Amino acid sequence: MKQENIAILGAGNIGSSIARGLVDSKQFRPEQIYLTRRNTDHLSGMKELGFRTTNDNVAAVRDSGMVVIAVEPQQIDGVIAGVRDHLVAEQHVLISVVSGVTIAQIQRNLKVQVPVVRAMPNTAITIRESMTCLASKGESTDAIKRAQAVFNAVGKTLQIDEEQMLAATALGACGIAFFLRAIRAASQGGIEVGFHSDAALTIAAQTAKGAASLLLSRKNHPEAEIDRVTTPRGCTIAGLNRMEHEGFSSAMIKGILTSAEIAGKLYPDHKDS
Repeated sequence: MKQENIAILGAGNIGSSIARGLVDSKQFRPEQIYLTRRNTDHLSGMKELGFRTTNDNVAAVRDSGMVVIAVEPQQIDGVIAGVRDHLVAEQHVLISVVSGVTIAQIQRNLKVQVPVVRAMPNTAITIRESMTCLASKGESTDAIKRAQAVFNAVGKTLQIDEEQMLAATALGACGIAFFLRAIRAASQGGIEVGFHSDAALTIAAQTAKGAASLLLSRKNHPEAEIDRVTTPRGCTIAGLNRMEHEGFSSAMIKGILTSAEIAGKLYPDHKDS
């Protein structure tokens, strides 16, 4: 049935990651997912896995119930213009993972009132560990439920106000790169204190995973868990204080603020409808 198919328009890194994660969740089969890209040669590996690959956005949309737009911000207007004559309000839900483009700006380019949901996942979606923030207008209750069902299969979801989507982009989507850089830095420190690079990276990555798991399972504030590790005049508090003196927290905060600022400027048309 068409309603059970998903069309991912713009199957680059994030689009392909979504597709892989959905199949790994066992809730979708590869043949239920269309992946589109101008040059389908880049999708040859996905085609071998059973995904439907094409450069025909219209064909993918016609045969799907959910349409995920995963292109660059400057490309979204052209993509919508190419498929809007084939969107059906009773059939389609439109999900945009495009940074910086509002629901109002998307709807302005549509010819019919198709439900629109904004989603901001991250690349951990490919291993079903994404943090995906979702936003919609009030009348899109069914659409947001359908989006939640999809993205809950590949990680955790949180419904937020649309005004918070730029913040979600910086903290959740860009944020995965920030934490990866922190892990890399920790592994480099591990090398300096005596580990080979592969061992240092394994220890750093598993330690970071453990730290995140502590917070998610116990639902404590990070400082509460830090207090469990630090002791008076101990080596942990000494290391933490040195990092703070060098600007660790400040640098992370400034990086998130900068990413949010840039995300708000990615879409070339900032007019409100």
